[in-house]
Amino acid sequence: MNAPNGLQVVRSCVEAHTAVRSAQRQGLRVGLVPTMGALHEGHLSLVRRSRSDCGFTAVSIFVNPTQFAPHEDLAAYPRTLEQDLAKLRRLGVDLVFAPASGEMYPPGSTTFVDPPQVAATLEGERRPEHFRGVATIVLKLFQVLPADIAYFGHKDYQQTLVIRHMVQDLLAPIEIEVCPTVREADGLALSSRNVYLSAAERQRALAISRSLRHAQQSFIAGMRSAAELKHQMRSILEAAGLPEIDYLAVVDAHTLQEVAQAQEGVVVLIAARVGATRLIDNTVLRQQP
Repeated sequence: MNAPNGLQVVRSCVEAHTAVRSAQRQGLRVGLVPTMGALHEGHLSLVRRSRSDCGFTAVSIFVNPTQFAPHEDLAAYPRTLEQDLAKLRRLGVDLVFAPASGEMYPPGSTTFVDPPQVAATLEGERRPEHFRGVATIVLKLFQVLPADIAYFGHKDYQQTLVIRHMVQDLLAPIEIEVCPTVREADGLALSSRNVYLSAAERQRALAISRSLRHAQQSFIAGMRSAAELKHQMRSILEAAGLPEIDYLAVVDAHTLQEVAQAQEGVVVLIAARVGATRLIDNTVLRQQP
């Protein structure tokens, strides 16, 4: 269907593919922003980047069931399609692909993408099926919406590496652009799951970004021991009432292997539970922030 201002919203793979190829035949560079909806300023920053770089911007909205474990929040995950479309319409998005589950996983589908080695640690250890689902749906979206460039956020750092490696290994003809994490004024990284937080939990959640800033400041001051950095960060998290830390890691930016000594460019990653809500965040250690 076509909105009065030109936003095209399609539900079928055939319609989506046709629209992208039509834009490319007109000589337009096509940007794709894959999302699960419940759009916030982080998503919208990716859309603005695509709009700046490309002549045609497509956004996918699909809550992908295969990246949720049975005990996770698939049923409760926020679905706000009409509000999302209003936001995208205001930004001048050209195409929204919002398929039903059966469109992306037709009856009898049994093919999945085995994710690359960088998926094995961190999120991969805590959520064993997660990146299999992510890699599968992202490759499907790249097939349906054969864009020139796709945009992802740095907050999901391990996911961006998984996608980069998948694209390289499977020779997918698309460029991957990773854009900076968008934060609230108080430092909280934007996430669709933030809506789950009570006011008190949101205040406690600020300890996540606060601990990352502390690690950055300690690194600038000369701290190089990864163990000591993690100890100091864990103390900040626990003092704020966040004892449920899934992982706290200082890793090589390319392999995600833990390092003993922090150097310029290593990544610090956190996954922690704030009440019932699991949040992730990260920072890249720099001598000059």
